[in-house]
Amino acid sequence: MDLQLLAALVLGIATIVVVVLRTRLDAFIALLLAALVTGFVAGAPAAELVDHIAAGFGDTMRSIGIVIGLGVGIGKLLEVSGAADALARTFVRAFGKGREAWAMAGSGAVVSVPVFCDSGYVIMNPLARSIARRKGTGYVTLALALGCGMTLTHHLVPPTPGPLGVAGILGVDLGGLLVAGLVYSVLLLPIVVMYARWMGPRLEAHVSPEVRAEVYGEVAVPAGAVPAGGNAPAAPAADTPAPDPAGGPAGSPARSPAAALGEPPEGARPHRVPAFLAFLPLLVPLLLIVANTAATAIDQDRQGALGGDDYEPSRVAEVLSFVGDPIVALLVGIVLAVYLLLPRWTPRRAVSGWLAEAASSAGLIILITGAGGAFGAVLRATGVGDELAEAISSWNLPAVLVPFLIASLVRVAQGSGTVAMITAASVTAPLLDGLGLSALMAGLACCAGSMVLSYFNDSYFWVVTRFTGLDGTAAIRGWSGITTAVWLGSLPLLLVGSLFL
Repeated sequence: MDLQLLAALVLGIATIVVVVLRTRLDAFIALLLAALVTGFVAGAPAAELVDHIAAGFGDTMRSIGIVIGLGVGIGKLLEVSGAADALARTFVRAFGKGREAWAMAGSGAVVSVPVFCDSGYVIMNPLARSIARRKGTGYVTLALALGCGMTLTHHLVPPTPGPLGVAGILGVDLGGLLVAGLVYSVLLLPIVVMYARWMGPRLEAHVSPEVRAEVYGEVAVPAGAVPAGGNAPAAPAADTPAPDPAGGPAGSPARSPAAALGEPPEGARPHRVPAFLAFLPLLVPLLLIVANTAATAIDQDRQGALGGDDYEPSRVAEVLSFVGDPIVALLVGIVLAVYLLLPRWTPRRAVSGWLAEAASSAGLIILITGAGGAFGAVLRATGVGDELAEAISSWNLPAVLVPFLIASLVRVAQGSGTVAMITAASVTAPLLDGLGLSALMAGLACCAGSMVLSYFNDSYFWVVTRFTGLDGTAAIRGWSGITTAVWLGSLPLLLVGSLFL
């Protein structure tokens, strides 16, 4: 490989890591600086370099910007209306007694599709505490299962912003990524539950006295408890976790979601969202997107069997292509959320305020995604991508491991899963033809690789461990361990998937 182009790639990725970790600048600036560094080192003319950055940013925003904004808006309405809590309670009842860990992992996975992990965990943690209080034990098991269930879909399933960004950069069909991400999440869920059940009881004695008192009503640590070893860096307080380096909102103090709706008029019933209504704003858009993908695929196969050269969609496929477009589908979802989840007395000003909060939290992620597209465009235009593809093709390495390992390395280096998967997608996009890898498998590999080893440089690490009452080595064994377990579990799934997709 040309040493100049190799140096351009290495210095570009190093710029992202150093800027995020060592400066006051965020990932959006880091990705743009990386694009400039890569272009200059590769020898691109300055004027053309700026054009490539602008074009890459614009192309990515055109495909994914509106979708991210709408998806985050649905998540905010699920949060403030109490629908997220209703979903969790439905899962607990459905799984039944003795399967609480499955219920918490499953409900966490569902809620985290539209709701940021940090906020979703704060909302649902009181339910885990309530179950543990009734049982008199098992809080760590439930807390780990809940947190990692959220991690799965947060990293693998659109319309979570990270996978949406990956889809936009790589040009992945959103319906295909959605279905594949859901399948992978379901297959990885048993690993979440098994690890939580195995490690949870071993860490129960390490829960801090303050959290133990809140959960069980007892301050004393049981006899035989061994204090958690190791000292962790100073962390944010449990009710004010650090902001997500990727631009996601930090967790907020736990409170009843219904409190955000204000006081009902005199004589009105207290607001409670029925479970079937809570599912609709999430389920309907997902079904529309998947129906669009399926109808198009079936239509193309049918016309191919008839020997047609140019694809002309049928009337049904045209209709589903419109209503199943991610923008239209999520627009339907946000309308359903406003009119089905919020009580009649909710003022328009309050709804506008919540959607403004959602737009604010989504803004930086949208910018990060666009900057990732700009970085990828520079890699493509300067020939760095082609050179890297040629070099990698000479290795005895499965192609799907390339985006997987890039995402893993960036995640460990700087902590943000969103930045890791977007960086991996940006680097991988120019390599797809040379690697012989489908865009779908490359997208899944970017998303799965970014799950590895959540630890001190990840804000979600602090959200989970502070609310769970774990510190030092206990926090590493519990939370860092379970995220690494699902990362390892995803590897054979990716290798098998690459044989067929």
